Amino acid sequence: MPMLNVQILQGYSPANKTELLKKLTQSVVDSIAAPLASVRVVLQEIPAEHVIVAGELGKEMVMITVGLIRGRTEEQKAALIAAMADATERAIGVSKQNIRVILFDRPATDFGVAGGITAKAAGR
Repeated sequence: MPMLNVQILQGYSPANKTELLKKLTQSVVDSIAAPLASVRVVLQEIPAEHVIVAGELGKEMVMITVGLIRGRTEEQKAALIAAMADATERAIGVSKQNIRVILFDRPATDFGVAGGITAKAAGR
């Protein structure tokens, strides 16, 4: 049940943002074999004046936080990080040098799923 929160600077076209959402979704499916139906991606646009990177105001960046149900191997996590960086670079042209990914492994008891039950209760 991967859940992505993606932060980018404002200014990308609707087509670029759609491409990013699609490529990120597919990168999750391909890299960790997550079922497409379980992938959620939320895109947030941040004004340049609200971002500072290495002391530079408005510097190009992407930050992706990912909530995962615990149980993926280190290799799967590394593949996921690499796939999301590749997808982002291809979709909106941000260099991988300016992309950061943070993974949060949570127990199945800490994810709510359809029907208002925990992922553990749903057998995940």
